[in-house]
Amino acid sequence: VALDHKVRGTVLIFSMEMPTEQLMTRMLSSVGGVPLQDIRSGRISDQDWARISAATSQLQEARIFIDDQPALTPTDLRARARRVKREHGLHLVIVDYLQLMQVNGTKENRATEISEISRGLKALAKELDVPVIALSQLNRSVEQREGKKPVMSDLRESGAIEQDADMILFIYREEYYDKNSPRKGEADVELAKHRNGETGHFVLTFQGKYTRFVNYLPEAYAEGVLR
Repeated sequence: VALDHKVRGTVLIFSMEMPTEQLMTRMLSSVGGVPLQDIRSGRISDQDWARISAATSQLQEARIFIDDQPALTPTDLRARARRVKREHGLHLVIVDYLQLMQVNGTKENRATEISEISRGLKALAKELDVPVIALSQLNRSVEQREGKKPVMSDLRESGAIEQDADMILFIYREEYYDKNSPRKGEADVELAKHRNGETGHFVLTFQGKYTRFVNYLPEAYAEGVLR
């Protein structure tokens, strides 16, 4: 999302799960079309080096700021976002992920804390007039039931998230649970909530070796794109 050419603005990513270096390596793989495992292992051909060089130039030109400080509070996050907006402008905030945030000085249960965090992100979006994309964990109960497709109640500490979010999307890959699935490389995206429009469903192609989703390519395997 941060690299989408349509954004054309400053993007701030709060990466509380993954260090900046790992996230940048994944971006190089995604943008350059070079398998992530090859980049990590150093098995890179001359052709791949050219792709990595081009991807590096593209990333350097992109206005993406990454903050990998762990366990931020809503107050911390807001202060950092304000600073970026003041100094560089700001058009999109991404939080990875919501349950890794903390709340200072509280003895409430975790569901109450998540409610406060969710409200804080909602307030941030309104104050800075920018969209905020917050990733969220799902409850472990998904793993135990027969039908694995996520639903609203699967959001961990879901009450406040469901209420505060303008849009909620779930990604489901059948092959993740069934290695023999005939739908290899396909990802279902469910728009489960849309405050200002219709809900719906669409399919993307997941290119795992590049850690990216692209527009649906029904002939991807036949053409060798995903192999």
